[in-house]
Amino acid sequence: MFAARTVTRPVVAINSVLAIQARDMATLKEISLRLKSVSNIAKITKSMKMIASTKVARAQRIMENARVYGVASNAFFQHAETADPADAKPVLVTVSSDRGLCGGIHSSVSKATKKIAADYKDAGIVILGQKAKVQIARDHRDNIQLTFDQVAKNLPSFTEAALIADRILKSGLEFNAGKIVYNKFVSVIAYDATVLPFYNFQSISESPKLSNYEYEDETLKNLEEFTLSNSLYWAIAEGNAAEMAAKRTAMENATKNADEMIQKLTLIYNRSRQASITNDLIDIITGASAM
Repeated sequence: MFAARTVTRPVVAINSVLAIQARDMATLKEISLRLKSVSNIAKITKSMKMIASTKVARAQRIMENARVYGVASNAFFQHAETADPADAKPVLVTVSSDRGLCGGIHSSVSKATKKIAADYKDAGIVILGQKAKVQIARDHRDNIQLTFDQVAKNLPSFTEAALIADRILKSGLEFNAGKIVYNKFVSVIAYDATVLPFYNFQSISESPKLSNYEYEDETLKNLEEFTLSNSLYWAIAEGNAAEMAAKRTAMENATKNADEMIQKLTLIYNRSRQASITNDLIDIITGASAM
């Protein structure tokens, strides 16, 4: 009986040791895999931050050039005192993009568009970019008249803005007032959803101080197309610069969070590994003492 008991004890001790070791190895392997995954994410976000930083400087240069066109258009309307008619039936042009990973930049223009659309139930909506389209369609699907994809895929250009303006004016949309909703670039860490008005032929021709200028009806029609193109180019360029800056900030924050998680996981891994080694030593000493 004494011999049977002395044989059973080591078997139980060995089984217990193997179970603890297997559990510790599984935990360490899970932490190691997660640490490797987070490290790969950190490399990707860091690379995307560097790319976005390069694009921000270029987008700002384009934006500064586009502002010249937009400011000139607005100056004319201010001097002519052009305004929306009392029974305004506007068309809303929302400027976003198809790209993500840039924080809540698309949500800001979507919310601003929804707020204006709530005041004008019959307002037609034209959307540039898929991101805003998905958000606006939840509440105002029936108001969406035109959508454009791949806008400013490479860089904003006046030619692209002019083609969009031509498509809007020739689409048959009935409106006597227009509003462009876009993200205004404030700084590399801030942007603001802004509304930029534009006017159709009728509103321009009824401007109180238009008589100060020499013009023909055909000239006013060309002016309608040209000023809309200017405003769209300005809005697209501003939105693109704000988007690149927001993406840079988002990737910087993501990289920072990943680095913090790597430090925590590394600490947990080292502690778990040290605890596993300590447990193994205790089990070995305990087993040797039992023998």
